[in-house]
This record gives sequence, C-alpha cells and structure tokens, in this order.
Amino acid sequence: MKRRDFVKVGAVGSTAILIESCNPKPTKDIQKTKTLIKSKKIQAISTWNFGVDANKVALIELKNNGTALNAIEKGLNTTESDASNSSVGLGGMPDENGLVTLDACIMDHEYNCGSVSFLQNIENPISVARKVMETTPHVMLSGKGAYDFAIKNGFTHKDLITKESFQKWLEWKASKEQKYPEINHENHDTIAMITIDKYGHIAAGCTTSGWAYKLHGRVGDSPIIGAGVYVDPEVGAACATGLGEAVIKICGTHTVVEQMRNGLSPSHACKVAIERIKKSNKDLSGLQVGFIAMNIEGKHGAHSMYSGFEYAHEDEKESKLIKSPYDFEWE
Repeated sequence: MKRRDFVKVGAVGSTAILIESCNPKPTKDIQKTKTLIKSKKIQAISTWNFGVDANKVALIELKNNGTALNAIEKGLNTTESDASNSSVGLGGMPDENGLVTLDACIMDHEYNCGSVSFLQNIENPISVARKVMETTPHVMLSGKGAYDFAIKNGFTHKDLITKESFQKWLEWKASKEQKYPEINHENHDTIAMITIDKYGHIAAGCTTSGWAYKLHGRVGDSPIIGAGVYVDPEVGAACATGLGEAVIKICGTHTVVEQMRNGLSPSHACKVAIERIKKSNKDLSGLQVGFIAMNIEGKHGAHSMYSGFEYAHEDEKESKLIKSPYDFEWE
C-alpha cells in the first residue's frame, strides 16, 4: 500500500472513530424510555400548605376551559396578593436593606417561557413574567428594567412591605448575629405550581420574595428556567423550593424532568435531584430543598432533603395536602 493510500485509510478510520465518539450508542436507560400518554384530567399541584388555596383558584380556571398557563397565573396571583403570606409579593420578607425584591418565572407546553428577577414594587411578578414571555423576544428582565417594563404595560407601583414584615426586619437588624432564617416550616420562601388542562397541556410557574434578609441584589433559582421551573411537553414538569443556590448548582428541575424522560416516576426523579444536591454540597446542615414533579400522564410526586416539606394536589374530585418523602429528619 502506498503511503498516500495509507494516510487516506487512516483518516477515514479516525473520522469513523470521531463520529462514533460524538454519537454514542444510547444507554440502556434511554433505550427503555417509554412513550407517555398525555392526561386530559385537569389538576394542579403546588408547594407548601398555602398551595391549597392557590390550587383551588387554578381549578376554577381549568373547569371553565381555561388553559394550563392561565391557571398557573391566576393561582399564583392569589398567593402573591395575600398580605399574610411572607413568601412572595405583597407582604414578602425584605432583603438586608429592608426592600422586598421579587423573582418569578412561567413556562408553557411549547417551551415558551418568561422571567423577572430582582423586581421591586410590583405585586404580581408572575404576571409580569408572562408578559415578558408573550410580548418580548427575551426570556428574562431584571431590576429596574423589569420594573419599567411592568409600569409601561399597565402594572401599578405598590409598596409591598407590610407592618408585620417590617417589624420582623427591624428585629433581625437589631440582633447581634443577624442569621438568615432556616428555610422550612415558618419560612417557606416560594410557591411553585404545575397544572394540566383539558387539552393535555402542561404548564408551570413559581414566584417568590426569596430568602429573608438576603444580600441586596441576590437572585435565587426561582426565575431561572431549568433551575426553579422546567417544562418538557413530551415528558412533564418540575418545580423547586428551598435553598436556591443549591438548586442552581445542579439545574434542579431540568434534572428532574430528564430523569422522568428516562422512565423514572416523578417521586423517584425528585429523589435523584436531591441526591445530586447532597453530592454537590459539603455542608447539608439546614439545607432544605424540595422538588415537585408531574409527568404528562398526570402522575405526580415529590422529594425533599429534610422533613417538613409538603405539597398540595387538587383535581375535580378532591383537594389534599401530601407530605413529601425526605432523606433527613428536621431537628
């Protein structure tokens, strides 16, 4: 064989090896992925006990032939406008400077998504996030830009801090240690929701005032697609709550959805994400994170790092609060 021909053969062989390495054979888990049948049973799940009331509003919308996306917005608006809820919107806990800053995102069954972060003085950030999704070429607006966009689109400026939340901030400011409160029973930090409408379409969203007394300018996982919320119309959706920094590290909700794609149940998929958080954080003390998920068949589940997390489920037959499986007992 001439040297020139030898080089040709070698090049072809190398190319074949390169192509093979770039296009590996599917793993057994991927090969076992089953085709999910879309559920047309209207239902909603959302994080924490205040999700019960939010779900009821969402179900009213779904019963009136509303879309999954409309149900998400209206359901979460209920919590945002509840001054007694210190997790989001009106009455949300302030940051270290005594300012209420909000994050939210929303995503539909066609991969459309919108988000706002570090938004101030607007009561319903989930609605602003939807407006970003539907009227701009962008996914996320932040800070003053998000505020200006909201005002330009008819949203009203509002002072969101209440006497109760302001008093708590004063007490925290006066304390010597000024520790961040633990994210658990009394400091829920986020409401996130997943809905399915009569067309079998799935949508998700979340909204929050974030970690109480956080550094000014801090943004958590809630407005980040693939961290706080993710929807895949062929698989399902997932939402996160808890310490956003830990969720961001592993692209938490995208991880959950991909695990469901590989055939895992919603609960098991959430558990896999929790396991990844355990591996990616050296100190797990007080690190509460919870995931909820629903596949397009309508099956749902959850898993959390510590005890205390629960999620609400509502359909046309019943409304209930479900305790999440967890890895560690909260002390």
